[in-house]
Amino acid sequence: MATFVRPPSSISFLSSSIFSISSNQTPSSSLFIKPPKPHLPKSTSARIRSELATLPVLSFDGTKVGETTLNLKSASPDTARAVVHRGITTDLNNKRRGTASTLTRAEVRGGGKKPFPQKKLGRARRGSQRTPLRPGGGVVFGPKPRDWSVKINKKEKRLAISTALASAAVNGIVVEEFGEKFEKPKTRDFIEALKRWGIDPKEKSMFFMTEVDDNVVLSSRNIGTLKMLTPRTLNLFDILNADKLVFTQAGLDYLNDAYGCDDEEDEDEYEEEEEEETEKEEIVLPPSDA
Repeated sequence: MATFVRPPSSISFLSSSIFSISSNQTPSSSLFIKPPKPHLPKSTSARIRSELATLPVLSFDGTKVGETTLNLKSASPDTARAVVHRGITTDLNNKRRGTASTLTRAEVRGGGKKPFPQKKLGRARRGSQRTPLRPGGGVVFGPKPRDWSVKINKKEKRLAISTALASAAVNGIVVEEFGEKFEKPKTRDFIEALKRWGIDPKEKSMFFMTEVDDNVVLSSRNIGTLKMLTPRTLNLFDILNADKLVFTQAGLDYLNDAYGCDDEEDEDEYEEEEEEETEKEEIVLPPSDA
Protein backbone atom coordinates (compact mmCIF):
# COMPACT_ATOMS: atom_id res chain seq x y z
CA MET A 1 0.00 0.00 0.00
CA ALA A 2 1.48 3.29 -1.08
CA THR A 3 1.82 6.01 1.47
CA PHE A 4 1.31 9.68 0.65
CA VAL A 5 3.93 12.05 1.99
CA ARG A 6 2.74 15.64 2.17
CA PRO A 7 5.35 18.05 0.80
CA PRO A 8 6.47 20.86 3.09
CA SER A 9 4.49 24.10 2.76
CA SER A 10 7.62 26.22 2.74
CA ILE A 11 11.36 25.77 2.78
CA SER A 12 12.95 26.98 5.97
CA PHE A 13 16.40 28.45 6.30
CA LEU A 14 17.83 25.49 8.23
CA SER A 15 16.28 22.69 6.12
CA SER A 16 17.50 24.09 2.82
CA SER A 17 20.43 22.20 1.30
CA ILE A 18 22.01 25.44 0.18
CA PHE A 19 22.85 26.52 3.73
CA SER A 20 23.58 23.08 5.22
CA ILE A 21 27.12 21.75 5.86
CA SER A 22 27.98 18.52 4.07
CA SER A 23 28.87 15.41 6.03
CA ASN A 24 32.45 15.40 4.65
CA GLN A 25 33.19 18.85 6.02
CA THR A 26 33.73 19.55 9.68
CA PRO A 27 32.71 22.93 11.04
CA SER A 28 35.55 25.07 12.25
CA SER A 29 35.71 27.88 14.74
CA SER A 30 35.98 30.46 11.99
CA LEU A 31 33.16 32.70 10.97
CA PHE A 32 30.40 31.30 8.87
CA ILE A 33 29.51 33.84 6.23
CA LYS A 34 25.84 33.87 5.34
CA PRO A 35 25.29 33.89 1.58
CA PRO A 36 24.23 37.32 0.38
CA LYS A 37 20.54 37.89 -0.07
CA PRO A 38 19.61 38.07 -3.74
CA HIS A 39 18.77 41.59 -4.76
CA LEU A 40 15.10 41.69 -5.72
CA PRO A 41 13.34 44.51 -7.49
CA LYS A 42 11.92 47.18 -5.29
CA SER A 43 8.32 46.35 -6.20
CA THR A 44 8.85 42.73 -5.12
CA SER A 45 10.63 43.21 -1.80
CA ALA A 46 8.78 46.28 -0.59
CA ARG A 47 5.71 45.82 1.56
CA ILE A 48 3.88 48.75 -0.08
CA ARG A 49 3.41 48.89 -3.80
CA SER A 50 1.96 51.33 -6.26
CA GLU A 51 -1.40 50.58 -7.82
CA LEU A 52 -2.02 52.42 -11.10
CA ALA A 53 -5.53 52.59 -12.56
CA THR A 54 -6.85 54.34 -15.63
CA LEU A 55 -10.23 56.03 -15.24
CA PRO A 56 -12.42 57.54 -17.95
CA VAL A 57 -13.26 61.25 -17.77
CA LEU A 58 -16.89 62.13 -18.55
CA SER A 59 -18.46 65.48 -19.20
CA PHE A 60 -21.67 66.66 -17.57
CA ASP A 61 -23.55 65.40 -20.64
CA GLY A 62 -22.12 61.91 -20.21
CA THR A 63 -19.73 61.91 -23.17
CA LYS A 64 -16.19 60.62 -22.73
CA VAL A 65 -13.67 63.43 -23.09
CA GLY A 66 -10.47 61.68 -22.02
CA GLU A 67 -8.72 59.47 -19.51
CA THR A 68 -6.77 60.02 -16.32
CA THR A 69 -4.80 57.91 -13.87
CA LEU A 70 -5.20 57.11 -10.19
CA ASN A 71 -1.88 56.16 -8.60
CA LEU A 72 -2.24 55.15 -4.95
CA LYS A 73 -0.31 53.17 -2.37
CA SER A 74 -1.55 49.63 -1.91
CA ALA A 75 -0.61 46.89 0.52
CA SER A 76 0.84 43.67 -0.81
CA PRO A 77 -1.67 40.98 -1.82
CA ASP A 78 -0.70 38.89 1.21
CA THR A 79 -1.58 41.60 3.73
CA ALA A 80 -4.11 43.77 1.87
CA ARG A 81 -7.16 41.95 3.25
CA ALA A 82 -5.84 42.10 6.82
CA VAL A 83 -4.99 45.81 6.59
CA VAL A 84 -8.42 46.77 5.25
CA HIS A 85 -10.19 44.51 7.75
CA ARG A 86 -8.32 46.08 10.65
CA GLY A 87 -9.15 49.56 9.38
CA ILE A 88 -12.89 48.91 8.99
CA THR A 89 -13.26 47.10 12.33
CA THR A 90 -11.41 49.92 14.06
CA ASP A 91 -13.73 52.53 12.54
CA LEU A 92 -16.85 50.58 13.48
CA ASN A 93 -15.64 50.00 17.04
CA ASN A 94 -14.76 53.65 17.51
CA LYS A 95 -18.28 54.65 16.46
CA ARG A 96 -19.85 52.64 19.30
CA ARG A 97 -21.01 54.81 22.17
CA GLY A 98 -20.76 52.05 24.75
CA THR A 99 -23.63 53.42 26.87
CA ALA A 100 -25.70 50.20 27.10
CA SER A 101 -26.30 49.39 30.76
CA THR A 102 -28.40 46.94 32.76
CA LEU A 103 -29.05 46.53 36.50
CA THR A 104 -27.81 43.59 38.48
CA ARG A 105 -29.85 42.14 41.34
CA ALA A 106 -27.88 44.32 43.73
CA GLU A 107 -28.89 47.48 41.82
CA VAL A 108 -32.61 46.77 41.30
CA ARG A 109 -34.85 48.72 43.63
CA GLY A 110 -36.84 46.85 46.27
CA GLY A 111 -36.73 43.21 47.29
CA GLY A 112 -35.28 43.75 50.74
CA LYS A 113 -38.01 41.79 52.52
CA LYS A 114 -38.58 38.07 52.12
CA PRO A 115 -41.80 37.73 50.07
CA PHE A 116 -43.28 34.83 52.05
CA PRO A 117 -42.12 32.37 54.70
CA GLN A 118 -39.61 29.70 53.83
CA LYS A 119 -41.83 26.77 54.85
CA LYS A 120 -45.44 25.65 55.47
CA LEU A 121 -46.83 27.18 52.24
CA GLY A 122 -45.83 24.50 49.74
CA ARG A 123 -44.22 27.05 47.43
CA ALA A 124 -40.68 27.32 46.16
CA ARG A 125 -38.49 29.23 48.54
CA ARG A 126 -37.67 32.80 47.57
CA GLY A 127 -35.51 35.26 49.41
CA SER A 128 -35.95 38.36 47.23
CA GLN A 129 -38.02 39.72 44.36
CA ARG A 130 -34.83 41.01 42.74
CA THR A 131 -33.78 37.53 41.60
CA PRO A 132 -33.00 37.23 37.86
CA LEU A 133 -35.64 34.48 37.64
CA ARG A 134 -38.49 36.97 38.13
CA PRO A 135 -39.69 39.69 35.74
CA GLY A 136 -38.30 43.03 36.81
CA GLY A 137 -35.37 41.44 38.58
CA GLY A 138 -31.68 41.86 37.94
CA VAL A 139 -29.87 40.85 34.76
CA VAL A 140 -27.08 38.27 34.84
CA PHE A 141 -23.96 39.23 32.89
CA GLY A 142 -25.72 42.14 31.22
CA PRO A 143 -23.92 44.96 29.36
CA LYS A 144 -22.29 47.77 31.27
CA PRO A 145 -20.87 51.08 29.99
CA ARG A 146 -17.48 50.49 28.43
CA ASP A 147 -15.02 52.03 26.00
CA TRP A 148 -14.98 50.22 22.65
CA SER A 149 -12.33 52.43 21.04
CA VAL A 150 -9.36 50.73 19.39
CA LYS A 151 -6.08 52.41 18.56
CA ILE A 152 -4.69 52.21 15.05
CA ASN A 153 -1.57 53.78 13.63
CA LYS A 154 -2.06 56.75 11.35
CA LYS A 155 -0.01 55.23 8.54
CA GLU A 156 -1.89 51.95 8.79
CA LYS A 157 -5.25 53.70 8.55
CA ARG A 158 -4.13 55.73 5.53
CA LEU A 159 -2.82 52.57 3.90
CA ALA A 160 -6.18 50.85 4.45
CA ILE A 161 -8.02 53.74 2.76
CA SER A 162 -5.63 53.89 -0.18
CA THR A 163 -5.75 50.10 -0.61
CA ALA A 164 -9.56 50.13 -0.65
CA LEU A 165 -9.61 52.97 -3.18
CA ALA A 166 -7.08 51.22 -5.39
CA SER A 167 -9.04 47.96 -5.37
CA ALA A 168 -12.36 49.73 -6.10
CA ALA A 169 -10.94 51.87 -8.90
CA VAL A 170 -12.27 49.42 -11.50
CA ASN A 171 -15.77 50.72 -10.70
CA GLY A 172 -14.76 54.38 -10.69
CA ILE A 173 -15.20 57.26 -13.11
CA VAL A 174 -14.12 60.88 -13.21
CA VAL A 175 -16.64 63.62 -13.93
CA GLU A 176 -15.84 67.19 -14.79
CA GLU A 177 -16.78 69.87 -12.27
CA PHE A 178 -20.56 70.16 -12.25
CA GLY A 179 -21.21 72.43 -9.27
CA GLU A 180 -22.19 75.37 -11.45
CA LYS A 181 -24.50 73.26 -13.60
CA PHE A 182 -27.20 73.21 -10.92
CA GLU A 183 -28.69 76.68 -10.81
CA LYS A 184 -31.29 75.58 -8.30
CA PRO A 185 -31.65 72.48 -6.12
CA LYS A 186 -33.63 69.80 -7.88
CA THR A 187 -33.35 66.06 -7.22
CA ARG A 188 -34.80 65.12 -10.61
CA ASP A 189 -31.96 66.89 -12.42
CA PHE A 190 -29.36 65.07 -10.33
CA ILE A 191 -30.97 61.68 -11.03
CA GLU A 192 -30.92 62.44 -14.76
CA ALA A 193 -27.23 63.31 -14.48
CA LEU A 194 -26.57 59.97 -12.77
CA LYS A 195 -28.23 58.11 -15.62
CA ARG A 196 -26.15 60.03 -18.19
CA TRP A 197 -23.00 58.95 -16.35
CA GLY A 198 -24.08 55.29 -16.46
CA ILE A 199 -25.01 55.07 -12.77
CA ASP A 200 -28.21 53.42 -11.63
CA PRO A 201 -29.85 55.61 -8.94
CA LYS A 202 -30.84 52.43 -7.08
CA GLU A 203 -27.27 51.20 -6.65
CA LYS A 204 -24.93 52.59 -4.02
CA SER A 205 -22.60 55.30 -5.23
CA MET A 206 -19.98 57.50 -3.58
CA PHE A 207 -19.02 60.95 -4.80
CA PHE A 208 -15.68 62.41 -3.74
CA MET A 209 -15.18 66.15 -4.23
CA THR A 210 -12.89 68.71 -2.67
CA GLU A 211 -15.69 71.28 -2.47
CA VAL A 212 -19.41 70.60 -2.67
CA ASP A 213 -21.76 73.31 -3.92
CA ASP A 214 -24.87 74.02 -1.85
CA ASN A 215 -27.22 73.25 -4.73
CA VAL A 216 -25.47 69.92 -5.28
CA VAL A 217 -25.93 69.01 -1.61
CA LEU A 218 -29.60 69.93 -1.67
CA SER A 219 -30.17 68.09 -4.96
CA SER A 220 -28.55 64.84 -3.80
CA ARG A 221 -29.50 64.60 -0.14
CA ASN A 222 -32.85 62.91 -0.88
CA ILE A 223 -31.14 60.04 -2.72
CA GLY A 224 -30.64 57.41 -0.03
CA THR A 225 -28.12 55.34 -2.00
CA LEU A 226 -25.72 58.25 -2.58
CA LYS A 227 -22.89 59.50 -0.37
CA MET A 228 -21.25 62.87 -0.97
CA LEU A 229 -17.81 62.92 0.64
CA THR A 230 -15.04 65.49 1.01
CA PRO A 231 -11.43 65.08 2.21
CA ARG A 232 -12.65 65.74 5.74
CA THR A 233 -15.39 63.08 5.66
CA LEU A 234 -13.59 60.41 3.63
CA ASN A 235 -13.94 57.08 5.45
CA LEU A 236 -13.32 53.43 4.78
CA PHE A 237 -16.88 52.19 5.32
CA ASP A 238 -18.45 54.32 2.56
CA ILE A 239 -15.68 53.28 0.16
CA LEU A 240 -16.27 49.57 0.71
CA ASN A 241 -20.05 49.95 0.80
CA ALA A 242 -20.28 51.72 -2.57
CA ASP A 243 -20.86 50.00 -5.90
CA LYS A 244 -19.73 52.99 -7.96
CA LEU A 245 -17.08 55.63 -7.22
CA VAL A 246 -17.32 59.05 -8.82
CA PHE A 247 -14.48 61.55 -8.56
CA THR A 248 -14.01 65.06 -9.77
CA GLN A 249 -10.69 66.04 -11.28
CA ALA A 250 -9.80 68.09 -8.20
CA GLY A 251 -10.74 65.19 -5.93
CA LEU A 252 -8.62 62.79 -7.97
CA ASP A 253 -5.62 65.11 -7.77
CA TYR A 254 -6.07 65.31 -4.01
CA LEU A 255 -6.05 61.52 -3.68
CA ASN A 256 -2.92 61.22 -5.80
CA ASP A 257 -1.15 63.81 -3.66
CA ALA A 258 -2.36 62.61 -0.24
CA TYR A 259 -2.41 58.84 -0.77
CA GLY A 260 -0.03 58.46 -3.71
CA CYS A 261 3.41 56.91 -3.69
CA ASP A 262 6.34 59.07 -2.66
CA ASP A 263 9.38 57.65 -4.43
CA GLU A 264 11.90 59.27 -2.09
CA GLU A 265 10.15 58.06 1.07
CA ASP A 266 9.78 54.53 -0.27
CA GLU A 267 13.43 54.50 -1.31
CA ASP A 268 14.52 55.50 2.21
CA GLU A 269 12.43 52.71 3.75
CA TYR A 270 13.92 50.24 1.26
CA GLU A 271 17.47 51.32 2.10
CA GLU A 272 16.77 50.94 5.84
CA GLU A 273 15.62 47.36 5.27
CA GLU A 274 18.77 46.63 3.28
CA GLU A 275 20.97 48.03 6.06
CA GLU A 276 19.25 45.83 8.63
CA GLU A 277 19.89 42.78 6.47
CA THR A 278 23.59 43.59 5.99
CA GLU A 279 24.11 43.90 9.75
CA LYS A 280 23.12 40.23 10.11
CA GLU A 281 25.51 38.91 7.46
CA GLU A 282 28.08 37.33 9.81
CA ILE A 283 27.04 34.57 12.19
CA VAL A 284 29.52 33.21 14.75
CA LEU A 285 29.37 29.43 15.26
CA PRO A 286 30.65 27.82 18.48
CA PRO A 287 33.86 25.77 18.19
CA SER A 288 33.30 22.10 17.39
CA ASP A 289 34.23 19.27 19.74
CA ALA A 290 36.09 17.49 16.93
